[in-house]
Amino acid sequence: MARFDGKTVIVTGAKSGMGAATARRFLSEGANVVFANRSEIGELEEGLPQERILKLQVDVSDREQVNRMVADTVDHFGGLDVLVNNAGTVETGEIEEIADEDWRQVFATDVDALFYAARATIPHLEKSGGCIVNTVSVSGLRADWGMSPYNAAKGAAALLTQAQALDFGKRGVRVNGVCPTATRTNMAQGVMEDDALLAKFKERIPLGRPGEPEDIAAAIAFLASDDAAFITGVNLPVDGGLTASNGQPPQ
Repeated sequence: MARFDGKTVIVTGAKSGMGAATARRFLSEGANVVFANRSEIGELEEGLPQERILKLQVDVSDREQVNRMVADTVDHFGGLDVLVNNAGTVETGEIEEIADEDWRQVFATDVDALFYAARATIPHLEKSGGCIVNTVSVSGLRADWGMSPYNAAKGAAALLTQAQALDFGKRGVRVNGVCPTATRTNMAQGVMEDDALLAKFKERIPLGRPGEPEDIAAAIAFLASDDAAFITGVNLPVDGGLTASNGQPPQ
């Protein structure tokens, strides 16, 4: 399958986890892919089509770096068709334990970055009839214990996704979000290494397992493809059925 032959895709947070899986998914379907990440990407494995890869070191919370990322992408590949805002961060703890700078950093990475990237890319996406897919979270749909900065930021990201879908629809640009639950990534390493906590997640997820990065990548690729040509403004749970529950425990 080559749904993205000749198209150009930016994936932020592409060094590992969901971002890396998403970047490789788009490569496998024929796209030119920008691997954007705050830290250096480093060497990628042999066998990937290097001529269709551009690696950029970008702090997505910095407006000027985001603008430069988009300009470098267009200069290198000649245009832009898909933006995947995947980079994110999390801060946990009780409210009185959260430092001001940590609160602001979560919002800068998880919300401001989506605003900056949309503003920088919309002229190019309008030209190509492209789209945006934001990595939101089930934590942007309902709250968690001890995760107020992340909940607030991801809730804002979910509504920003819908607001952008409304504003950009008339320009021919679709905007959607994916909402993963616990997925095997570096960010969720604490969950994956805590057998008791992981068991709780498995009990709450009807499919009985956490997500894999490839599960999220597949959903992102679908939303970015022509198969989803009439879908916009959706925050799609990719959660094994977690959000189908009303919150009561299995009985």
